[in-house]
Amino acid sequence: MTRKLDLRTGRPVWYAYRAPSVPAGKLTRDIKTDVAIIGMGISGAMIAEALTDAGQSVVCIDRRGPLLGSTAATTALVQFEIDQPLSKLVHHIGRERAKRAWRRSRLAVMNLKARIDELGIRCNMESRTSLYLAGDVLDAEALRDEAEARRLAGIHATYLTMPELHERSGIRRKGAILSHDNLALDPRKLTAGLWRKVLERKGRFHAPVEAVSVKASRDEVVVTTAGGPTITASHAVLATGYELVADLLPTTDHKIISTWAIATRAQKQALWPGRHLIWEASDPYLYLRATVDGRVICGGEDENFTDEARRDALIAEKSDRISKKLKRLLPGLDTKPAFAWAGSFGTTPTGLPYVGTIPGHPRIHAAMGYGGNGITYSRIAAEIVAATIAGRKDTDAELFAFQR
Repeated sequence: MTRKLDLRTGRPVWYAYRAPSVPAGKLTRDIKTDVAIIGMGISGAMIAEALTDAGQSVVCIDRRGPLLGSTAATTALVQFEIDQPLSKLVHHIGRERAKRAWRRSRLAVMNLKARIDELGIRCNMESRTSLYLAGDVLDAEALRDEAEARRLAGIHATYLTMPELHERSGIRRKGAILSHDNLALDPRKLTAGLWRKVLERKGRFHAPVEAVSVKASRDEVVVTTAGGPTITASHAVLATGYELVADLLPTTDHKIISTWAIATRAQKQALWPGRHLIWEASDPYLYLRATVDGRVICGGEDENFTDEARRDALIAEKSDRISKKLKRLLPGLDTKPAFAWAGSFGTTPTGLPYVGTIPGHPRIHAAMGYGGNGITYSRIAAEIVAATIAGRKDTDAELFAFQR
């Protein structure tokens, strides 16, 4: 049913930190539930948590197991800033819709932080400011316009001149936008924490279990698994990330590309002032953050292809390039990679994901095309899917719908 991908290769830095275990058993018989969720990464976890909080029963399956897909490959810069700058997004979807998309992304980060706090999940979450540096997509003057566009949308943004940027961060670029209230966290710990909350609410987990078909009728959805047993549910959610469900999803402008990342040794004393999340207004852009123990995670060098063997063969070369770029940006760091990995992820031209019911299948819901905002968009997906299944209307659902 799915287009299978080797979603990541190498050793992501998150395996240096212990995450809680998430037990999952075999599926040996046909079962029934309110909602069947296919995919046990961070998107599935957020959706399952929202549904069980609303009183829905869930059965969750994954062909690998919990947290074994692309979740560990993220660098976990949890930002509300969409890949597509607001000043450019208006040309794709119109000014008011672009403002709404940015505001919803901003709200999603705030809601995610509040939910993690409320649930008491220990995932090394910290609120961070972010710096968006002038680059080849937006130069210093264009960044001023972007900051003004954000302010007009009700999103606080501060433009920094070159001297102001250097004073705050030690970075020499012609300009930057300073934003507040983004997050840095450990994605494996967050995902495991969410799954354990779902387990407390009697959620049922089965893995490794592969779905081979999803068939919807007027009143129910039947998920058939490779081993034979079926899951009958009122609704099904495809949280398969970047492994597309080819026979169900409509044609979209979503595509899969390759990315690379490194993490350094711990070096708290060498970190930049403020420990801002940092990314560039460039294509491809460099992005970086610090961990709580002082490692620097840096990624970029994205390329527009999906060949996993080719992607993996480039890990050493791409890691070296990322390390050198990081050194030029922050000369005081030891940028030698202690960890290096590659991954695949989905993008769209607007930077907005596809979330919602699949056209023609009102009982089947899906989320895909997360780009650089995976965790933020997972939160939006959880809110939209939970509202739809509960029979409520999410006022922003049409911004992210498959038919938009």
